[in-house]
Amino acid sequence: MKLLQTTRVAALTLATALLVTACGGGTAVDDETSGTGGETVKIGITQIVTHPSLDASRDGFKAALADAGYTVEYDEQNAQGDQSTAASIAGTFASADLDLILAIATPTAQSVVQAVTDTPILFTAVTDPVSADLVESLEAPGGNATGTSDANPVKEQLALIKRLDPEAKTVGIVYSSGEVNSEVQVEWAKEAAVELGLEIKEAAVSTSAEVQQAAESLDVDAFYVPTDNNVVSALESIIQVAETKKILTIAAEGDSVARGTVATYGISYYDLGYQTGEMAVKILKGEAEPASMPVETQTDLQLYLNKGAAARMGVTIPEDLLAEADPANITE
Repeated sequence: MKLLQTTRVAALTLATALLVTACGGGTAVDDETSGTGGETVKIGITQIVTHPSLDASRDGFKAALADAGYTVEYDEQNAQGDQSTAASIAGTFASADLDLILAIATPTAQSVVQAVTDTPILFTAVTDPVSADLVESLEAPGGNATGTSDANPVKEQLALIKRLDPEAKTVGIVYSSGEVNSEVQVEWAKEAAVELGLEIKEAAVSTSAEVQQAAESLDVDAFYVPTDNNVVSALESIIQVAETKKILTIAAEGDSVARGTVATYGISYYDLGYQTGEMAVKILKGEAEPASMPVETQTDLQLYLNKGAAARMGVTIPEDLLAEADPANITE
């Protein structure tokens, strides 16, 4: 797979008005983002659940459209973690007069791709678009959908466990059995664990409410939290178990470290969303079509550390690891 490097663009001052209303099982948000005299477009945004990484990708996407000079009328919907609501939102978007749809996270992307055939679709924060049946291939998507992947460096992330606790042997993963992106990450973790001398123990959940009990059921030396939408939205449940039992916890993205896990190598979800927004601009200008636009990723990984979380879990962060991280990515 050819990796495309993120272009970092300075954000211009934005004028944004938000109107938030409840709509069925989700949340509807309509706003106009004014550019610098550009045309007006209508974009639907569907997001599986609220948590910092997905929110950041949404914000980055909007910033890219504003920076390109567009005035955008957004119809923003949140499925609140419910797949049937995500499908209902997709059905609504299928009959709406939209210029483009943004689907944030794998479950919502799957719903939209199944329901919408004649409107360009961009997805972001999707781990494996091919396994999720969103595209034919990363290089040539082939349909009306393309976007950006947040595929995370699982082996490098698990290797942090050995650097923080060389005696660790077992790693617990709580994941959603209904999320393809999570199942893929569990398989990646199993493959990496063999090389690292670790054993993976799993606990599957179907809702966020089951996360804490699943974590408590695992007798392990460390936890690994993948980019699972249900699990990350209930991250504090795992953190509570980890702090009580003094279990090292590694995450798959930086926002989870800021919220209370110990470490990760991760990407910037804001930048990933911005990158997706730049793809949207090309589509809206007629410069490209989703079928021939390769799925893009990020290669700029950063080390994130949380010293306070490490102390609460009984872990000492080595000085060489602290020296490796940008001070801005270290949470006290």
